[in-house]
Amino acid sequence: MKAWQIFFLIFLVAGSIYVINRSTPYKSNSGKTFGTYYNIIYQSDKDLHGNIKATLAKVDGSLSTFNKQSIISAINSNKDIVPDEMFVQVFTIAQDISEKTNGAFDITVAPLVNAWGFGFKQGLPTDSATIDTLRKYVGHTTVSLQNGKITKLHPQTMLDCSAIAKGYGCDAVARTLDEAGVTNYMVEIGGEIVTKGKNDKGKNWAVGINKPIDDATGQNNSLQEIIRISGKSMATSGNYRNFRYDGERKVSHTIDPKSGYPVEHSLLSATVIADDCATADALATAFMVMGLEEAKNYCMNNASIDAFFIYSDDNGNLLTAETEGFKKYKQQ
Repeated sequence: MKAWQIFFLIFLVAGSIYVINRSTPYKSNSGKTFGTYYNIIYQSDKDLHGNIKATLAKVDGSLSTFNKQSIISAINSNKDIVPDEMFVQVFTIAQDISEKTNGAFDITVAPLVNAWGFGFKQGLPTDSATIDTLRKYVGHTTVSLQNGKITKLHPQTMLDCSAIAKGYGCDAVARTLDEAGVTNYMVEIGGEIVTKGKNDKGKNWAVGINKPIDDATGQNNSLQEIIRISGKSMATSGNYRNFRYDGERKVSHTIDPKSGYPVEHSLLSATVIADDCATADALATAFMVMGLEEAKNYCMNNASIDAFFIYSDDNGNLLTAETEGFKKYKQQ
């Protein structure tokens, strides 16, 4: 075969692949899960919603504290149970991030979150004596995985994976799509996102970062920034939707595991871009606990993490800060 014939054959094959790829439709599946909504867009000639819902059900059965039959509910009830693979994966990631953030992220914060009225159990009086008692049961070093089971130092210790479960759920759905041969998709659960490949216009996926405007209804969709990502995950944490008022005082749902009290600082929103969404989800929460300067320092020492911060100055004006690596997502 002559050189021009080989070139022509390659051209035909490449062209055929392009045409087939462009003709394969993009599907959109949505629904409710983990107390929020999911929206998934993917390119496939098959409807994979059944596979997606089955994966989400497995995550719920492992990590949901609102599911009384879940693995985490059994562990919180001190039942003798062997956790499933999903729980072990999330627990391992959570413990690693707790170590790296010096306890700013901690899934044992559940007793404190519940006490302040943001958890899966009814709130308790939040006087200093109650908080001091509950703090004894909080700390990532109070739990461990031994011989395939979770071991606690205190039976009163409870786990809450709500600050990592949505991100992990996105990762789990992404793996389901990968196994089905899907190469272009965006998975979104409650604002946490995993992306791969391109959208139906052949471009990186466009995702928005909300302005941190107080909105307990979740209806505000004003955007602070729009970025484009592919092959990356994104998660945002903030105190502008999940909060309550104690008199005139705004009480944040972000609880500092060390102090036992809701955080009070200028950082309003932290968006994290990472290779997996569980990590992005957990770090976004950790950054909200740390505050702006400590979060920025963490990013400086961890080059694989990019972040975008929205904070307020002394006059209440919204300001932003970002890592150097974050800029490339704004320029596409």
